Amino acid sequence: MRLHYSETSPYVRKVRVLLAETDQTDDVTLVKAAGTPLDPSGMPLAQNPLGKIPTLERDDGPALYDSRVICQYLAHRAGSTFYPEAPRLWDVLTLEATADGILDAAIAMVYEHRLRPAELVSPDLVEGYWRKVSRAISALEDRWLGYLSGPLDMGHVAVGVALSYVDFRHTARDWRTNAPGLAAWHAAFDARPSMQSTVPPTG
Repeated sequence: MRLHYSETSPYVRKVRVLLAETDQTDDVTLVKAAGTPLDPSGMPLAQNPLGKIPTLERDDGPALYDSRVICQYLAHRAGSTFYPEAPRLWDVLTLEATADGILDAAIAMVYEHRLRPAELVSPDLVEGYWRKVSRAISALEDRWLGYLSGPLDMGHVAVGVALSYVDFRHTARDWRTNAPGLAAWHAAFDARPSMQSTVPPTG
């Protein structure tokens, strides 16, 4: 299998953490890709018409894309319980959707500054995106700490990666003050070998 990736993409990191946790890392060849919505020329356009990563090329079928699709495929391939049977499955999928929503908003904040001329950047829009992140973090703190203390599944991976991305790109935003339980959980999760082996380069 070939995984089109960037070291700084949190969606790719979700896939790489799952690969490590299910002992499938050596089954995948990493292929670097780079691009933005304004210039997707360095992306795997032939494999993914959306021009996004991660994209996973398989030997036994068409390429898979969207991190949630790839993660479900890899979890199934490993015979793992990262996506358990219902009814617990609904909790896992909701947690993963919440985490991906954090990523969507956090990345939109980055793009607002990187892809627009300074005079066209909307501070109100950036703050609106941040409020989405804050609400999601509050929900994790208020509703999901009990679940996160339970057996490892894809919900844990998605949340852990999302919070690490907020740290990576939005260091000045202190999410921990109002979410001390989540902060403690994240510190322990972030120490896992799968997370330490996928830390993105700074810059």
